[in-house]
Amino acid sequence: MKLVHLAALVAGLALAAPASAETLIRIGYPGTGLDDRAYGYGDYPAVAHVQKLVEAEFADQPDVKVTWTFFRGAGPALNESLAAGQLDFAAGLGDLPSIVGRSRGLDTKFLASAGTHDALYLAVPPNSTIQNIDDLKGHKVAQFRGTNLQIATDRALEAHKLTEKDIRFVSLDSNAATAALVSGAVEASFGGAEYIDLAKRGVIKIIYSTKNDDPTLGRNAGLFVTGAFEKAHPDYTGKVVHAFVKAARFAADEANRAAVFEIWAKSGLPAESFAADFSDERLAHRVTPVIDAFIVNRYKDQANRAKAYGLLKKDVDVDSWFETKYLQQALVDLKLEHFWPTYDADGKVVTEGDVEHTKAVSN
Repeated sequence: MKLVHLAALVAGLALAAPASAETLIRIGYPGTGLDDRAYGYGDYPAVAHVQKLVEAEFADQPDVKVTWTFFRGAGPALNESLAAGQLDFAAGLGDLPSIVGRSRGLDTKFLASAGTHDALYLAVPPNSTIQNIDDLKGHKVAQFRGTNLQIATDRALEAHKLTEKDIRFVSLDSNAATAALVSGAVEASFGGAEYIDLAKRGVIKIIYSTKNDDPTLGRNAGLFVTGAFEKAHPDYTGKVVHAFVKAARFAADEANRAAVFEIWAKSGLPAESFAADFSDERLAHRVTPVIDAFIVNRYKDQANRAKAYGLLKKDVDVDSWFETKYLQQALVDLKLEHFWPTYDADGKVVTEGDVEHTKAVSN
């Protein structure tokens, strides 16, 4: 009788227990739109978010839940959340904050590029006497320090024989920097596409862009997973990468140019700003998941420069950071092995990619 009772008890417990525990896939994005809107812009992770492509990848697995968190504090704030164990993926994390995080022991894997050649703009008030980047010496300039804007700014200054010591920098986030620039609290500010509409309206003027400078200038970002999540869920990691590559494919196709700009416009920036930002430039030039010689060299160079600028306390091993097997599998599964252009370490074109779908068009 005791064996019968024990068997019945075990069967009852089995029926009462859930078939599987819920798995959360927690994605962090380093930024917000205007007025802290929970939307990104300028990259394919923002498209994946709006189109719910990661969620769709797990549609047949109701025990898997996907959450997105947008950080007004950008990369540094996202790093803090990673360090606290509150995120599994960082989508679109800029080069400098990801490098700083790795130097401080954050266990992440670099899964894919989340954008490259992202333009840097220098804006000043409309009546400013500052005519170009060479005139910044001694002036009060806004910069979102700790983000990929900082290392990109430092490199642009260096290319024009200036250093951070020549500038009176004020650390402000993107929204605060824009307000400070418009009010005259700062004399100039480095930023991105958010300045294009203000310039169009005559509120500020843009006097410099990396688009017309050395091809190795500009900003880069990546898609990262925590080592713990990747080790526990390699299958889920592959599905997340698969979803993001789908988003990249959509966002890099010139046939979707207007649709992509409208998606990014959910951030509060007008679609016309993105049209101007990508004017006469292939979407695929910047919106790409591919890890090529250019990306690898950029991260090695950025790590070395960050160390030289005193932003890191120790060297960063970049080579062991990259985990490309999920990306390569997604590219094969989606038949996109040759879709994107690739570049050598100096930014020169190696392969053109699928020009039929990614040929640049005028706006």
